[in-house]
Amino acid sequence: MKPESFRPMPSVCVIIVSYNFVPWIHRCLPSVEASLLPADVVVIDNGSTDETCRIIRDNYPGVELIEAHQNLGFGKANNIGIQRALEREFDYLFLLNQDAWIEPDTLGKLVDAAEKNTEYGILSPVHLNGKGSAADFGFSEYTGVRNREEAMQLAPEVISFPFINAALWLIPVTAIKVTGAFAPIFTHYGEDRNLAIRMQKMGYKLGLVKSAFGYHDREARPVSRKQYFHSEYVYFLTEAVNLFYSLPKAIGYSVLASLKKAIIALFSGKASDCLVYLGIAFRLTGKWRSILCTRKETNIRQR
Repeated sequence: MKPESFRPMPSVCVIIVSYNFVPWIHRCLPSVEASLLPADVVVIDNGSTDETCRIIRDNYPGVELIEAHQNLGFGKANNIGIQRALEREFDYLFLLNQDAWIEPDTLGKLVDAAEKNTEYGILSPVHLNGKGSAADFGFSEYTGVRNREEAMQLAPEVISFPFINAALWLIPVTAIKVTGAFAPIFTHYGEDRNLAIRMQKMGYKLGLVKSAFGYHDREARPVSRKQYFHSEYVYFLTEAVNLFYSLPKAIGYSVLASLKKAIIALFSGKASDCLVYLGIAFRLTGKWRSILCTRKETNIRQR
C-alpha cells in the first residue's frame, strides 16, 4: 500500500520539430537523455533532406520519430506531437527547438516551478547562446537578461513576462487542454506569440525560471527585405486574431494599420513598399473567414 504522501513523478513529453537536424542532433537529443528528470521524446520531421531520420533511427532508438514527409511548419508539426502527448496522458509538454539543448537539471527545475506555481501556462528556462557566453539575442530582447549571472540575480525564482520565444517552453497539459494547441492559421512564425496571447486571455501567466538554463544555437543575421515584410504580415495577422481586441479594433490594428503604412510609404516616395503593404492588407482581407474562425474558437474555449 502506497503511503499517503506518495506522488508519482510528473511525466514529460519533449516535442522537437526537425528539418535538416544534423548540425545539432548530437547535442540536442543527448541533452534530453541526460536529464535528471526522465522524459519521453517525440521528433516530428518536416521532410528533412539530410540524414536526420537515419541518424535518429540508428542512434536514438528511444526517440519516437514521426515523419511528415513535407514541411508542415512549426505550429502544425508541433500539434502532431502535442496530440500524441495528450493521447498518452503526459503531465507536461516541453517544446524544444532542434537547435537548442538543455542542462541535466533544466527539466526538473521547470517542472518543480510549474508544480508550485499553477497559475503559469508557459514556463521557460533562461536562453543562453550556443556558447553559453551570453543570453540568446531574441531572449534578451524580450526579457532584458543579458547573461547567466544577471539571470541568477533576478527575484523571485519565477518571473512573469508578456512573452518569451518558444525555443524551450514547458506547458502543463492542463493548460493546453484549456487553450488548445497552435492555431493552424499560422504557418511560419507567429504561432508562439498567438498561443502566448491565448494563454493570457485564459488567465494563465508566462514566466521565466531563473535557475534553469537552456542553449539556443543561432546567430543574429541581417534581415532581408523579404523577411522584414513577412514579419510585418505575421504581426498584423497576430493582431487580427488577438482576442484582447474587439473585432473593430482587430480590424483597425491589422487591415487598416497595413493600409496606413501603405499610405505613409506612398507619400514618402517608397512606391514598392506601398505596394507590399497593400498586398498585406488584401492578403489579410482574403483570410478574414479563417481569422473569424480562429477568434471564434478561442472565444468558445474561454466560455
